[in-house]
Amino acid sequence: MADEITFNDEQLLHYSRQIMLPHFGIEGQQQLHDAHVVIIGIGGLGSPAALYLAASGVGTLTLVDFDTVDDSNLQRQIIHRSNNIGTSKVISAKETLLAINPETTIHCVDKKLSLNELESLISNVTCVIDATDNFNTRFLINHACVSQKIALISAAAIQYEGQISVFNLRKENSPCYACLYSEDGADENTNCSDNGILAPVVGILGSMQALETIKLICNIGDTLQNRLLIFDALSLQWRTMKLNKDPNCSTCNN
Repeated sequence: MADEITFNDEQLLHYSRQIMLPHFGIEGQQQLHDAHVVIIGIGGLGSPAALYLAASGVGTLTLVDFDTVDDSNLQRQIIHRSNNIGTSKVISAKETLLAINPETTIHCVDKKLSLNELESLISNVTCVIDATDNFNTRFLINHACVSQKIALISAAAIQYEGQISVFNLRKENSPCYACLYSEDGADENTNCSDNGILAPVVGILGSMQALETIKLICNIGDTLQNRLLIFDALSLQWRTMKLNKDPNCSTCNN
């Protein structure tokens, strides 16, 4: 953990609504300040996740995305603005986040990472948020998090539904993403450009990724470890499935 800081009066006022919370206090705010979160995918899910984590006082965010802002993104990717069309998503996002909280340290990775590069990037971070929209990238992120024993907060959304889970890979009994979906049997056609998405659905799931990240960092409440939460926007219902570690998983049981 970083050296303890003394929050000045302005910072205490800024974060006062969190600091006053039961089981949170100045200690929780300190833990957020010391945390380093990697967000992979700065689109519909990554936008609200990044916004809430920066606003809440997470000290360091690393944003990973090799795409640029397109007009069709603006319907749901609320971190970007119309004047950022054609700009790198990570640069666009950094601009918005620093306007919200200039004290947050933000690193930008504007490239597609190999497994080795990703493992190196996340080796000393607090946790990783998977906010991507395709199975190949999700499996790559999962492999890296299993290798480095880094907690992974994963969500996905399409059309009118979404899902979220936490894979705390520091724990021996934790399932990984490949325990939920087989790499051989996963359907690749899961992106919004082919199937559509209702804008608030990614907003809800991305905000929940931020919430689960904060709970994990501050060790408060019960995270979605060993659970998959499934959201149906049309009926406004949530369904919970229990997740167990797959003893035959080729990723986390090697």
